[in-house]
Amino acid sequence: MTGTRVTRLRHALGRARFFVREFSGEAAYDRYVAHARTHDPDAVVQSRRAFERARTDAREGDPREGFRCC
Repeated sequence: MTGTRVTRLRHALGRARFFVREFSGEAAYDRYVAHARTHDPDAVVQSRRAFERARTDAREGDPREGFRCC
């Protein structure tokens, strides 16, 4: 492979990774941490586990989301 092809492949894989992380919600924690650090650098930031638990609870508690059996 030439350098140009490798560069294009890396760029394409990076974009694919970005979209997968956005679609799956994995990037939400990174945005939360960045936001918390920007607005109050001394604030205690939740662990990823606590963040995901709170996010899941909020989503399941929202009546607009509908009933979730599993």
